[in-house]
Amino acid sequence: MLTPVLLSGGVGSRLWPVSREAHPKQFLPLVGEISMLQDTLRRTAGLEAAAPLVVCNEEHRFMVAEQLRQLEIEASALILEPQGRNTAPAVALAALQAVAADPESVLLVLPADHLIKNVEAFVAAVSKALPLASQGRLMTFGVVPTAPETGFGYIKCGNSLEHDLFELERFVEKPDAATAQSYIDNGGFLWNSGMFLLRAQTYLDELSERAPQILSCCKKSMEAATVDMFFVRPDAAIFEQCPSDSIDYAVMEKTDAGGVVSLDCGWSDVGAWSALWDVAERDENENVCKGDVIIDNCRGSYFCSDSRLVAATGVENLVVVETADAILVADRNRVQDVKRIVNRLKAQERPEVSLHRRVYRPWGSYESLVTSERFQVKRIIVNPGQTLSLQMHHHRAEHWVVVKGTAEVTCEDKVFMLREDESTYIPLGHKHRLANPGHIPVELIEVQSGAYLGEDDIVRFEDVYGRSQ
Repeated sequence: MLTPVLLSGGVGSRLWPVSREAHPKQFLPLVGEISMLQDTLRRTAGLEAAAPLVVCNEEHRFMVAEQLRQLEIEASALILEPQGRNTAPAVALAALQAVAADPESVLLVLPADHLIKNVEAFVAAVSKALPLASQGRLMTFGVVPTAPETGFGYIKCGNSLEHDLFELERFVEKPDAATAQSYIDNGGFLWNSGMFLLRAQTYLDELSERAPQILSCCKKSMEAATVDMFFVRPDAAIFEQCPSDSIDYAVMEKTDAGGVVSLDCGWSDVGAWSALWDVAERDENENVCKGDVIIDNCRGSYFCSDSRLVAATGVENLVVVETADAILVADRNRVQDVKRIVNRLKAQERPEVSLHRRVYRPWGSYESLVTSERFQVKRIIVNPGQTLSLQMHHHRAEHWVVVKGTAEVTCEDKVFMLREDESTYIPLGHKHRLANPGHIPVELIEVQSGAYLGEDDIVRFEDVYGRSQ
């Protein structure tokens, strides 16, 4: 049986400030109305396939679960990597999980943050390559290049197996401009998409031969894994010993069983702001405007506003991206360098590198509206059916005003309902909990007051998400 495997471990740092570590690009609707992860899940709907497997990290598990729920898709498992160890171990974890359910399982390995415009062409390519994968070929998808792109790796195709199917000759690192042009001129080279189609057991057998330490660590960590609902947690101490390597280096560059399927489907890895400019609808002056944007005499630029008006005049080939707490201005031809800005933010330990002003939690989200000495105002959204922990604060009291929906409030021994335009007071030191028993999100304004307002002033007594002390 064909099993889609979504790899959702990336952070999309070149799409900062919209993509951040705690809420990276795969969870964002960067191109359409749904997120990149959801779009990837949807494109597998045209295939006869088992329930998907998703490999992600612990911090993102509830975002993945919520986005699956929104599409009414049930995953067979969410495998939570204890640490990021690149794609070879991630696929190994998925292969071990899949083989346990079906020894003949074939994995369709897909990064969760790629764009494919022509889904029919993608489905056709999967169907064409599936017989070879079932017979033991490790198939990779090579994208027909549309330009001498220097931001992608390339695949050199070997002998033809049949129409659009080839032996894998070799992988090539990201080239300079002249080399990339020679690849286009000479033919036989395709962009490396990072997507694979391979029999799970064949991949494990290849790992055993080519990278045995990776297989050993993954196998032992899965044997010692804990299972919580559909969350599968490999043993962290064992997995920590696993080498970090990509599937390309660990297996595909060394195997004698590699194959390539040629794919022409409007693919993009959406790896930088220039890629979003490429795939978006542009005006007569080649500009892209998203959000509250006013421009005059501009050309070839990408403007994105999240929370306020962005105005520009007389500029060319710029990327201007505004969020509530950061603004990026970059030359459209130098957006790969955004990662250097992110590295500097990390070195300075700035919170903007990982967190948005709106912070996502398993139960919903909160956003700081006003912060000052001894008080803070937050907007809190609790998703339907979700419950915050039973908790207490040592240094602050809270006032809650419901502006949308109906909340269930616990304060010490009292449990009561709070409806729109109603409010309550949570005194310092009182055990309390907020829940949403309804079918629409609850939205409330929280005013905190006290000597210390940090997020670490929380003592949890009960928590459905396993965070209680």
